[in-house]
Formats: sequence, structure tokens, C-alpha cells
Amino acid sequence: MTRRRMRWFVVAWAMVLLAASCTSDGGEGDDGASPSSQAPSPAATAPITATSEGEPLATPPELVSADGTLSATLTLEQTLVDVAGESVTALAVNESWTMPTLRFAPGDTVELDLVNDTDQRVNLHFHGLHVSPKGESDNVFRVVEPGTTAHYRLDIPADHEPGTFWYHSHMHGISDEQVYRGMSGIMIVDGLAELLPEVLADVEQRVFAFKQVGFAEGSDGMEIPAAAPKRQHLVVNGQLRPEVSIREGETQLWRLANISADTWFDVKLRGHTLHVIAEDAWPVAEVWPADSLVLPPGKRFDVLVQGGDTGVTELITRTYDQGFQVFPEETLAMVAVSGGGDPAPIPEQMAPFEDLEGAEIAQERSFDFTIQPKPLEFLINGKAYNHHRIDATPTLGTVEEWTLTNNSTEQHPFHIHVNDFQVMSVDGKPYDAKGRQDTVVLPIGGEVVIRIPFEDFDGKFVFHCHILFHEDHGMMAIVDVEAA
Repeated sequence: MTRRRMRWFVVAWAMVLLAASCTSDGGEGDDGASPSSQAPSPAATAPITATSEGEPLATPPELVSADGTLSATLTLEQTLVDVAGESVTALAVNESWTMPTLRFAPGDTVELDLVNDTDQRVNLHFHGLHVSPKGESDNVFRVVEPGTTAHYRLDIPADHEPGTFWYHSHMHGISDEQVYRGMSGIMIVDGLAELLPEVLADVEQRVFAFKQVGFAEGSDGMEIPAAAPKRQHLVVNGQLRPEVSIREGETQLWRLANISADTWFDVKLRGHTLHVIAEDAWPVAEVWPADSLVLPPGKRFDVLVQGGDTGVTELITRTYDQGFQVFPEETLAMVAVSGGGDPAPIPEQMAPFEDLEGAEIAQERSFDFTIQPKPLEFLINGKAYNHHRIDATPTLGTVEEWTLTNNSTEQHPFHIHVNDFQVMSVDGKPYDAKGRQDTVVLPIGGEVVIRIPFEDFDGKFVFHCHILFHEDHGMMAIVDVEAA
């Protein structure tokens, strides 16, 4: 049967850990030393970006495939960035704090040269893509040393699901710092709009990439990690409260993506409904309306929005209690609705998916997510991440059922690389999945049961809490998929 793959935690204790060593290796070829957690040295230049408030929503720069290939060079440098009049030390790619959007189609080849002009080790992870975890592909065990260039090649399957993905640093021990300083960007696999009815064939598409910039009290620099910073800015596409325009009755496709290191967003457009057409870049079998959507770090929703009554409204993130950190309500963008016409019908479904309810289960596994306070560690099954330890060995071509329990006092967003999963139940109650996903919130004191089909690719990759501070300090494990 042909398969169609339509597919923060912040801690007040964090400052204590800044001087602590990571207990696990940074990756293949690592010499055992902990990656530096010092702020990168800025280049001796003026800030490259000036972010002011209330400008029209800008589209991140795009690198687009042509004739089946996307070829690009990403030059990473340490520099100064102006955020709301404050100069901060950040990481920029191709002289822009807003990393370029990588845009390509199913069946394409993506060829990237990552030039590391920083004084830190780096690497890249292509979050959500169903590609090989080996060699020059989505291999998070690679280490790109300062002053070197690494080549990445991603062979995108012809039947790859369309939607919104993202890419970011996965340099273990300092991924939190590097993503917080700016090393994350959007990827789009084309084809989602083509699944819409013909009346929406020319739908306007907008990217909303959410990040946070935090400042320590009395500091003119970025605080890493952002342990409840005294001052902070939430930015959209690198902008402060940009303005978005839509006509009354007009339908737009909004790509909502949390590409921050640790921050949680609960997104709401006042006076409007968000119609979910894809979750974690998996087109849904049943389009569903939402008043608001919770986006933990790493989460994406593609939604249809229709302009309401003429006037100005707000795109906000609502107050959200993650268990340890309470994220306050803030305005993300202003949305101006002008006169227009009648709205088009919202589609009822996007694409079917293979329901794993009746799948043969080759193996059942349980993983318990906990926090050890002294010394502070974030653990899975009582163990901190160790690069030399394999934690699960599924067989290629099988489906496994995993029970994920959260015996801590805060939520954790579980994420696994390469293969998306279907949520089967939450806290013992059956879950009505509309598709597969790659990130799911583990409730406090609760459990989530998922089924994972290990398809197409063998090799080693990881699963982890996507609060990157947690990942950097132990809450990650290795999967090694073995060929049948």
C-alpha cells in the first residue's frame, strides 16, 4: 500500500548552570570538552538590523529552488543587531538577523554550504523533514568547527508532505544560546496551497515566525538563557508589532511557527477564527476551527484567516501557564481590516492520512520525563543524554507505540526527528488525530501515547524536549533505526 506522508521552559536556576559543564558529548568528532556557553564575540561593526515598531509585516528573505535544486550558501557570523533601539550580540546569516526562508518542493534536492565565521561550534537541524539522518543530511551529530565550511545535502522525497518547517542550531550544550541569538529560520515545502479548492488558488500567504529577545536588568546585551528576563521583546519575522493588512472577507494562509528556543505562545487573532489546515506541516484530514492555538517551541500551524469587520484588531499571545513560567499576554501584531467582499467557503479537509489505530505494533516503549533539582538535570528514564548510549533500536518498516509520561511540575514539548507520529491518547482519553505531528505537549503529571511508523530511513537520530535549555542539559535520547 502506497503511503502518503502528508505530514519554554525557563528556569530561575539557569544562571547557576551557565558556569556548569554539560555532562554529555557535543557530537561525533567531539573531544569531550563542553561547548562554550559564553556569549559570542561580536564583530566590530555597527548593528546590521534596525527593528522599529509598527512597520508593515515583512516577508523573510527567501532562497527558492529552481529546476529541482536549491543551492545556497549560509554564512553565519557574530555581529550586533539593533532591537528596538538596543544593540545586542547576535548570530546572523548572510548579514541578516532574520535567517532566510528555504523554499523547495517535494522531490527537490537541497544543497547548502554552512560557513561558520563564528568562534563557536555549530550545526544544523531541519526540523520536521522526513529525510535521512546520516552523513551530510539531517545529521545532528555533525560538528562544524569555527572557521570551517560544511556541506549539507537533503534529498526530499517525492511524496513528502507540504507545509511549514524550520531549521536551527542543534549543537548540543549550546543550542539554546544559539537559537536564542537568532540561529533559526523557516522552511517551506511547497504544495499546501495546491490542496485548497480552486476558489482559493491565489490565496495570499504570510509567514509569522515568532521569537523572543530578553534583556537582563541593567544590561544592554541579550540575556542567555532567558530566565524570566526583566525586559523582553516578542518579534514576528524579526519585527516588533508589525502591521498586517487584510480585506473584509478575504482569505489568507498564515504560516504560524514558533522558532524560538524556550518561549511558549498562545496565539489568538481577536474577533477571528483560525482554521487549521496543517499541523506540524501535515495537511489535516479534517479542517478544524480554533479560537487560539498553543505553540510550544518548535510547533507550527498553517491556518486560513478570513477578514472580519472593517477596523483594527490585534494578533496576541495570551497569558499561558507552562507550569514553571507564566508567559504574559502581549500584542504580536496589529491587523487592519479594510473593505472587501464575501468570504470564500472554508474547505472541510485537506488530505487523508493513514490512521495507525489498527496498525500492528512491533514494540511498546515507555519514556519518563523528570527534573532532578540537585544537581539540576533534565532526565528521560532517569538518565541524562549521553552521546555514546543508544536508548531505542526500532526496526525499519515497523510501527511502535510509545507511552510518554511527565513526572515533573511543568510541561514539556516532546519532539522526535525524521519520523512523525500519531497521538493516540492523552491522559488515558482517546485523541481524535487529524493527521500526524512531530511535536506534542506532555501535560504535567500526565501521559501521552503515540504511535511512530519508522519509514524509509535507518540510522541514528534523537528525540527530546524542545525547550532547548532542557535539551542542552540532558532531556534528550538517541534512536538507532536498524534495517530489517
